[in-house]
Amino acid sequence: MEHTSKLIRGTLSRLLEGRRIALCVTGSVAAVECVALARRLMRHGADIYCIMSPMAQKILHPYLLEWATGNSVVTELTGQIEHVGLAGKHEGHVDLVLVAPATANTIGKIANGIDDTPVTTTVSSAIGAHIPVLVVPAMHESMYDHPAVRANVDKLQQMGVGVVAPRLEEDKAKIPEVDEIVDHVLAMLGPGDLRGKRFVVTAGPTRGWIDRVRYMTNPSTGKMGIEIAREITGRGGSVTLVIGPTSQPVPHDAEVKHIETSEEMLQAVLDALAAYKATAFISAAAVLDFAPAKREDRKRPSGEPYAIQLVTTPKIIEEVRKRHKDLFIVGFKVESGVTDEELDARARTRVDSGICNLVIGNDERRKGAAFGADTNEVLIVGPKGFTKKIPLATKREVARAIVDEIVRRI
Repeated sequence: MEHTSKLIRGTLSRLLEGRRIALCVTGSVAAVECVALARRLMRHGADIYCIMSPMAQKILHPYLLEWATGNSVVTELTGQIEHVGLAGKHEGHVDLVLVAPATANTIGKIANGIDDTPVTTTVSSAIGAHIPVLVVPAMHESMYDHPAVRANVDKLQQMGVGVVAPRLEEDKAKIPEVDEIVDHVLAMLGPGDLRGKRFVVTAGPTRGWIDRVRYMTNPSTGKMGIEIAREITGRGGSVTLVIGPTSQPVPHDAEVKHIETSEEMLQAVLDALAAYKATAFISAAAVLDFAPAKREDRKRPSGEPYAIQLVTTPKIIEEVRKRHKDLFIVGFKVESGVTDEELDARARTRVDSGICNLVIGNDERRKGAAFGADTNEVLIVGPKGFTKKIPLATKREVARAIVDEIVRRI
């Protein structure tokens, strides 16, 4: 009978479905983050096998990681040659060895081929078997700045080992946020089919200012555009993300341009397209169609009746198309309370007009779709009658479906 902890696999996405990851835990206090890390990887579909150094076991009990992953934890090497079983030269090896957190001591041992713990021995076997290895340093900043530690980190990278840079704050080289580590894992295990390609992506709302403290906007959070940017970087592509006001975390490995108004978004997009030879422009932002004609340089007194004159805002996709005739452009079309046939027809007008190569249509009235939700349901509409429906799924999975279609067409 499968361990009940494994019931969470794939609840967030299936991006790591069928993947097996060895999570090596060492004696840093950052080991307390490993439960959340293991569970997040499982929610993307992975199966996690933990290996602990002796010092890690003084911080976390192996039972906790066994509960978290649903798999037995390796705490010592026995006649079962656990390091080879997980990371040897055979078909059943794991897809990735992730060392998180990695102490200065462990980094030094791995860099110099010293195998005296279950962790270091497993990593040595993985390197020899050409299995991807990702190391996540975590220690006090004074240790991280030691010339020998930096040299060992460089040596790991020269050996082909991936290294996730720590967060330098409070005099510590802290383990990165779980989402950042997961993004690195997804990138290492992804198809890599967008390496060398550049994308400009917009996300989030824009604002139309009324006075110094009031503005018009919409409920967009930017989640869909952010997930598209993450999917692209996870496949080796480069992204300039132009994003409106949002509290959502943005991808750590994207170039991010924060804007407020529709005019600022247009200018940022044009600047990015002028600076780089972009493969595609993906307009996932919810840009205001109308905004106040002028912004008053005061706060209007409360209770004072007044009328606001609205003017149309620039159509970013249309402006981009005027300047870049051959650029691959993906637009988004949000409707409310329409059938799939109506949604298809309305989205198709932008394809038939030549403005967009693809249009992603969705209906904000459908449960779990559009603004604010972590899920979405869309139609991908293209030329020559092409339509593909993506049923309700997480926005990351929808992003993968969209990017898959872009890859097929570029």
